[in-house]
Amino acid sequence: MASAERVSIGFNGGQVVEVKIDDSTLRDLRKALEKGDGWLDLDADEGMVAIDLSNVVFLRSATTPQRIGFGG
Repeated sequence: MASAERVSIGFNGGQVVEVKIDDSTLRDLRKALEKGDGWLDLDADEGMVAIDLSNVVFLRSATTPQRIGFGG
């Protein structure tokens, strides 16, 4: 998988699933979330993961800068 990145997917109830997916799969996930309900099968490094889109409450990508403490 070329240029794979770690993505955390948060669900109602507090569960979080971490997967390693490529950029195009992440784009497909974002588009599917914008459309709404249904299921989406993600082809991740760990294997196929089926996601119930109606229960997803957040996505966090490893490429998002992470900061500790205060300041800009």
